[in-house]
Amino acid sequence: MRRYIWVLLLFCCSTLVLASSEVHEFKLDNGMKVIVKEDHRAPIVVSQVWYKVGSSYEHRGITGVSHVLEHMMFKGTKKHPPGEFSRIIAANGGRENAFTGRDYTAYFQTLSKDRLAISFEMEADRMRNLILLPEEFAKEVEVVKEERRLRTEDNPTSLTYEQFNAVAFRSSPYRNPVIGWMNDLDNMEVEDLQAWYQRWYAPNNATMVVVGDVEPKAVFALAKQYFGAFKPEKINGLKPSKEAAQRGVIRVKVRAPAREPYLMMGYKVPVVSTAAEAWEPYALEMLAAVLDGGSSARFARNLVRGQEIAVSAGAGYSAFTRLSSLVLLDGSPAEGQSIADLETALLAELERVKKELVTQQELERIQAQVIAGKVYEKDSVFYQAMQIGMLETIGLDWRLEDEYVDRLKAVTAEQVQAVAKKYLVEDHLTVAVLEPLPMEMKQPVKAAAGGRHAH
Repeated sequence: MRRYIWVLLLFCCSTLVLASSEVHEFKLDNGMKVIVKEDHRAPIVVSQVWYKVGSSYEHRGITGVSHVLEHMMFKGTKKHPPGEFSRIIAANGGRENAFTGRDYTAYFQTLSKDRLAISFEMEADRMRNLILLPEEFAKEVEVVKEERRLRTEDNPTSLTYEQFNAVAFRSSPYRNPVIGWMNDLDNMEVEDLQAWYQRWYAPNNATMVVVGDVEPKAVFALAKQYFGAFKPEKINGLKPSKEAAQRGVIRVKVRAPAREPYLMMGYKVPVVSTAAEAWEPYALEMLAAVLDGGSSARFARNLVRGQEIAVSAGAGYSAFTRLSSLVLLDGSPAEGQSIADLETALLAELERVKKELVTQQELERIQAQVIAGKVYEKDSVFYQAMQIGMLETIGLDWRLEDEYVDRLKAVTAEQVQAVAKKYLVEDHLTVAVLEPLPMEMKQPVKAAAGGRHAH
């Protein structure tokens, strides 16, 4: 009985929280979108500028250019020399950073509400007036290369994930790492960044998201003041990118210094923007949570604690990407167990979902967790802004965030079973195995210079 009361309370709380915040949408004459969400609980504001460009926009030879350009966006304009942007934000009591993903590049500041104009003025300046100095580029690309060595080449699970993506996707640009391939970074030139900046950093390819203790009309007036004079650019859209049909299991082995073996498996699946049926991505979200949604989920209960086949086992899926993606499974075998034992056990759990309906209790547990998470997310103005910006930038409507809970609540056990049968099949499967080499073969690396950006 207590469980049902808890679920009911969460449903009610989520409805109240979602209904309490108003979102206002504006558009400047040059095509720049401005979305403002009021949250008056504290006198702060988060300002984010999202550009519709990321690693999935890149072509062979220039992988990593979006990420390197993100670093260079802090290297100055005629008005604000290198380092000045960060210094001014800090002097005004704020925090700032940026991140690059497959489908977007975003820049953000968190400030007192009376300092919003400072953020707007500097973001507008670097949207159109960035100076790409060759000497600054030469230093920053080396920072990125060292970042790649530390985060990928010296990290066996990250290296396995990179190799996994490179074979799981054949025609999709998701096969390339966000940070870029080292050969492309070695051969990148400042002219590559200049062309990329000119092509994509334009007001009509950007969305400004502001969340906090603000008045929407005043924010729009500020946006018009600082960004309104910019002319729109002709943005040539990308040609359609559809992943080629897979016709059998793909396997890859990665040999690298590591303490334990590691297994990664992935099935090609649709997302909200590519699904034939609108409910399927939400059923896939529920499926991933049935397998790995906390200590009471099936992987933890059956494989880690029950059969003791794995020391870790996980599942993941995101319904919100620009192109079709993957349901991912991963884990490391327990002592005395092999990678083959773990793969067999993971596949057995998937077969069970295909043959037996998940229980109502499992669905209620997941729904309660998701709703609780959404309630807590509303405590963060940054996260509220991020959800709006991400959805808009990948070509969806920000209102999907408010519909997310209801769409998950509508998923049935039969739908979870249906997507498992339809998509988690052998012909859609890619498997990567990390085969550990002795740790003494690991080459020491020096600490990266800089490293100020979040990715």
